[in-house]
Amino acid sequence: MIKNLFLKIIDKYASKWIVLTIDIILICISFILAYSVRFNASLNFNLESLYIQIPFIAIVALISFLTVGSYRGIIRHTGTRDAFNVFVGVTLLSMISISIVLLNNTFKVIPNFTIPKSIIIIHYLISILILIVSRYVFKAFFEIISSELDDITNVLIYGAGDSGLITYGALNRDTKNKYQVVGFIDDDRKKLGKKINRIKIYEKKKIDSQFIKKQEIDEIIISIQNIKSEKLLYLTDKLLQLDVKVKIVPPLSKWIDGDLEANQIKQVKIEDLLDRKPISIDNPIVKRDINNKVILVTGAAGSIGSEISRQLSTYNNYKHLILIDQAESALYDLQQELIQKNKGNFTAIVADVKDKTRMSGIFETYKPNKVFHAAAYKHVPLMEMSPYEAVKINIGGTKNIADLSVKHNIERFVMVSTDKAVNPTNVMGATKRVAEMYISCLSNLTNHTTKFTTTRFGNVLGSNGSVIPLFKKQIENGGPLTVTHKDITRYFMTIPEACCLVLEAGTMGNGGEIYIFDMGKSVKIYDIAKRMIHLSGLRFPDDIDIKIAGLRPGEKLYEELLANGENTSPTYHEKIMIAKNQEIDYTFIRQKIIELCISNGDHNNQKTVQFIKDIVPEYISKNSIYEKLDSTIKN
Repeated sequence: MIKNLFLKIIDKYASKWIVLTIDIILICISFILAYSVRFNASLNFNLESLYIQIPFIAIVALISFLTVGSYRGIIRHTGTRDAFNVFVGVTLLSMISISIVLLNNTFKVIPNFTIPKSIIIIHYLISILILIVSRYVFKAFFEIISSELDDITNVLIYGAGDSGLITYGALNRDTKNKYQVVGFIDDDRKKLGKKINRIKIYEKKKIDSQFIKKQEIDEIIISIQNIKSEKLLYLTDKLLQLDVKVKIVPPLSKWIDGDLEANQIKQVKIEDLLDRKPISIDNPIVKRDINNKVILVTGAAGSIGSEISRQLSTYNNYKHLILIDQAESALYDLQQELIQKNKGNFTAIVADVKDKTRMSGIFETYKPNKVFHAAAYKHVPLMEMSPYEAVKINIGGTKNIADLSVKHNIERFVMVSTDKAVNPTNVMGATKRVAEMYISCLSNLTNHTTKFTTTRFGNVLGSNGSVIPLFKKQIENGGPLTVTHKDITRYFMTIPEACCLVLEAGTMGNGGEIYIFDMGKSVKIYDIAKRMIHLSGLRFPDDIDIKIAGLRPGEKLYEELLANGENTSPTYHEKIMIAKNQEIDYTFIRQKIIELCISNGDHNNQKTVQFIKDIVPEYISKNSIYEKLDSTIKN
């Protein structure tokens, strides 16, 4: 209570007018000191002349400081700019003073009034010194008082370059939190041992547990622009072992009006560690492709569909954007988000892709030119229990939209698929593979002009029901974190990147291609769980443990992006490749898929799954009740 009251008093009464008054008082004291210096540190001079000269100097100082605004700076955050303003203010004071004295000496406006030029010069030098020093003294006093009365966060800044210096300045300017920068860390040997603003630069290997404990370090802020995810991952893993919080400075593009604020420095998130190279949403190829086009997005309220919708809405040259989803609340949220961003020319429609009559009406009303089909059921365990629903939406829904695209001469149909469609071990992946095959069948027909494109990629970070949000909830609830297998790995991609690549792939090729994306290296889910525990400021396994729950029905240890018999060829985009399709009998497969959709109406899961296995021979169930169907086939 006392410390807060004290600091509030300083904040309230150390106003700019108080600063101006003190500055003028110091100017007057400096004037007396100038006379004393001139007369050998004595008062052996005409004191009566001061009665006229001091008011004159005070008035001129007031005019100068009001003109320059040197009193407006926050004293406790004094920096080089404030010191420069003081220099300009005092210089203006001296120039005005000497000009008036010279004019008065020439025209005798006020007889017997003069100030020796030597006094003005000495006063100029003393004033600059006293005013600047007084500011830094007050700043140091405030820092000492606030450090003794308030909680201090001791910080190390990793990076002694331009970004590190800007971070240092942002921490010093922060009024809500009290940061004490203890040192910088840098890999450049030329900088090691040197100091920045009296703060030492350390080499990385000297920052160990003993150093952290001795200096009472609370946080380490990584301030390196364009840091590669591999290096960030390595640094974070090393620094987290020191039992400190690890934070990161955002990219320059995210700074507020080009300036970094302390509240923008956030704790490193798992998304940062798994993130990819920055992508450009403003793609001229996509912009040209959607110019004056009506675009329909199915599954528009889902994780992928909503991001596709957001990115499309940033282009102002499309004619109309049709957003379709059966999830009313999620679609409403997306609608309101776009309205808040002043995005026009879009229509949100609650509708189900498996309802052919409803979809036909939408196609006839809005006459779309391009279709992005993202509507699908995606959760493996749930679909393993409900093959009927998986077939109805993932296959039947895709068939409806694709057939209508052919009927209405849609220019391009882009389907969002998944790596789980490759050598599937579960119902969800198998239905997505069947949907891919149906698209290939339609693309092989010659009685239409629609170009069909399939995009295939792995898990996206932060999508609905994905592992990262699940781990966050489990951490909030005190754990444990559940991992199905210690060695299970997955490919990861950020939602914006995945959708950006989907949009670009939707401009490529002549139709019939399956595009796969560069997913980087696969990552162990167990390692992600451990990192998330550490990034939450907790310890594994002391605070939160990890529980191995066992593989779920249909789940496999490693995902694949290519099926047996497929290989890739490059495109002009380094992250997009074309998977060469497996040879299939298009007429036969298309007829089998139509029969599957009809047969699914019997609600016989065993029969449905058996039908899928006939269409997709590589579909071998794992940890599932449908494994017996595979053994029957083998026998």
